[in-house]
Amino acid sequence: MMGSTSTLFRYIGRKFLFNFLAIMTILLGIMFMFDVVETLRRAGGQVHIPIGTILSISLLKLPYLMQSILSIGVLFTSIYTCWRLNKTSELVVIRSFGLSAWQFLSPMLLCAVIIGVLATAVLNPLSAVFLAKSNELNNLYFHPNRDLVTVSKTGIWLRQPIKPDAANGEQNGYALIHSVTFNKKDWQLNKVLVLFFDNADNFISRMDSPVAYLRQGYWQIYNPVVNDKAGAQQLKTQEIATNLTTRKIEESFADPETISFWNIPEYLKIMEDTGFPVTHLYIHFQILLAQPFLLAAMILLSAAFSLRPPRMGGLAAMIFLGIATGFLVFFFQSMLQAFGVSQKIPAGLAAWTPALVGLLLGTTALLHLEDG
Repeated sequence: MMGSTSTLFRYIGRKFLFNFLAIMTILLGIMFMFDVVETLRRAGGQVHIPIGTILSISLLKLPYLMQSILSIGVLFTSIYTCWRLNKTSELVVIRSFGLSAWQFLSPMLLCAVIIGVLATAVLNPLSAVFLAKSNELNNLYFHPNRDLVTVSKTGIWLRQPIKPDAANGEQNGYALIHSVTFNKKDWQLNKVLVLFFDNADNFISRMDSPVAYLRQGYWQIYNPVVNDKAGAQQLKTQEIATNLTTRKIEESFADPETISFWNIPEYLKIMEDTGFPVTHLYIHFQILLAQPFLLAAMILLSAAFSLRPPRMGGLAAMIFLGIATGFLVFFFQSMLQAFGVSQKIPAGLAAWTPALVGLLLGTTALLHLEDG
């Protein structure tokens, strides 16, 4: 009996993994086509963008897209696998062995947890690298003069264009602004270094200052020491025109999806030391930790709706209801994440609630089904 059970578990596990790969391939193919069409639309009129680059931008997004639809893929796979077992009467045979739903679902639950762990530990780092490269190509061809903000161990770095020349309207180059620490309350930069370059990346001048403030449309720099071709000179104050705003700076930080799971703790510490908010990144980190549990919850939710015996009728409606419930959990997760980022609810609650609620609902529904 033990040998038969282990054979059955391997059989169900293989069917689940095969269906998962097939369904994810179909979903990724559809999303890839839509992404290519959207990129082609944005590239309309920009004939200098090669078609190979457009395809590369979309191809490099595939690991990220795979991770973003993982819960939906597991949901569809579980529903399809259970439906096939029901349709071919294999489920009836399994039940005749005296196995409960918990027992024959255990291979799928184990596969879902393993998929979640691998997605967090392996797929996410690969996704972060490829998505960062895709964003780099996207910015190079579609937003070449975009303001950039980077946080590192040495502090914060900002890149902005120098105000265009009034005569010809052309950009005069760009400025790199570095600050060791930052005070968000007053938008104050401390120990400031500003490097000016022309459009050919030739160094123009350097400015050192103990403090600078972001005002409406300009940086106000106090007591700067300016070094250029004419030599060094101390000024009382200096203004640098900028298009940067407080909102733009906050939105320009590295997308959490471009940071590897293994590097997030270090990045969180750097941002905290620099003075920038870390709520968005912390929630993203907790969501990755909760991912295996969310995928297990999808198995329980889908099974509760798709294990209905065919003789009872209404199986199609129950499967549709299971799909709708899965999408509801997905929407619920996005909504809670938005609430967490805006600090309406605690970050941990925003990240873990969908997985825990999904597990509780799936377990409750399955217990009710088994009792029936």
